[in-house]
Amino acid sequence: MKHEKLSTEAVTSSLAVLDGWKLEDDGLAIAKSFKFKNFGAAFAFMTEVAKAAERLDHHPEWFNVYNRVDVRLTTHSAGGVTALDFRLAEAMEKAARIH
Repeated sequence: MKHEKLSTEAVTSSLAVLDGWKLEDDGLAIAKSFKFKNFGAAFAFMTEVAKAAERLDHHPEWFNVYNRVDVRLTTHSAGGVTALDFRLAEAMEKAARIH
């Protein structure tokens, strides 16, 4: 399935409903840093997100150190941010509330 790159206005509008997410300076990705109580909670979050990523067939760029998970979402095939990135961001928000 082909995903269309969103306009800057559409990205900005979608970001308004997601707490802590930002459009990166290059305009090609959205990003957020999640913090958890410990490594186990961070890893549980990543495990939950991995399941959602597989269902969506869309995988995050992420980096984990102890209780922090830094995330960058972009749709490489579209050359920027698409609705698919926001679907995964929403799944991440849901997982973060659990962990």
